[in-house]
Amino acid sequence: MALFNFRRKEAAPAPTTGSLEGFLKGYSIEVMPRTAEKVEDFRAILPKGTRVYIAHIEGTPIEDMVATARRINGEGFDVMPHFPARIIPDKATLADWIARYQGEANVTQALLLGGGVNTPAGDFDSSMQMMETGLFDGFKRLHVAGHPEGNKDIDKDGGDAIVLKALKWKQAFADRSDAEMAIATQFCFEAQPVIDWANRLSAEGIKLPIHIGIAGPAKLQTLIKFAIACGVGPSLRVLQKRAMDVTKLLLPYEPTEVLEGLAAHKAATPGFGIEQVHFFPLGGIKTNAQWVTENGGASGVPASATA
Repeated sequence: MALFNFRRKEAAPAPTTGSLEGFLKGYSIEVMPRTAEKVEDFRAILPKGTRVYIAHIEGTPIEDMVATARRINGEGFDVMPHFPARIIPDKATLADWIARYQGEANVTQALLLGGGVNTPAGDFDSSMQMMETGLFDGFKRLHVAGHPEGNKDIDKDGGDAIVLKALKWKQAFADRSDAEMAIATQFCFEAQPVIDWANRLSAEGIKLPIHIGIAGPAKLQTLIKFAIACGVGPSLRVLQKRAMDVTKLLLPYEPTEVLEGLAAHKAATPGFGIEQVHFFPLGGIKTNAQWVTENGGASGVPASATA
């Protein structure tokens, strides 16, 4: 079920020359401790100043998360660890995690989300409950989760109204907070559903900038597996259609089409709510970073050149 029910609007405008390059500037990327270990030096592959999210999967020790944050911060990048509410047992644990990140890795940014587990480990069930503790006061940047095609964990309980109410609450929180806030979204494979979703949020008074999630280049089978597991909505048909074409079945998927559609709409509509692109490097961090560079997204001088 889609996040909101509304009529499909006009088709996204055709891509315009040069729009993709500008759209990719300042992109962010996501890693996990085990995937970060495969990268010898992030300065060799990412533009200086790239924001690196660190995904916290249930069962990952906080020590591994903090060590990864410390290492990437030490290489000159802004790190944004995930705080999944449902795997954090209580306020004391949350305070301890924050203290470790701040004290050992100079963390000033965080992505707050409910988390994908069905049963909360303790007191927290939502990002809003964590925000209400006041423990994130003083952070420079806070991001919250968004789902352009709905959230499989919420939709089954009548999620349209719930999600809209939560986003309005987070907008109000942003209005009274000193932190810069944005919505970081799940990945999808079509531009038009994202455009419609972003426009609907704006119409509802939700003005938080959107950092749109995009799956990086990867084998088609890999993407389909992750897309189903993550509850990607109707845009999954893009992959399914590709899988039926034997001429494309063995070729790696690249996010060119969806990004060009969004970039063209952004170029034609300057007030459009998408601010940046956030990559899920499902086919590998190096592969993703190289693809962005080849498509004009590397901005500034690599940190390794000035280190």
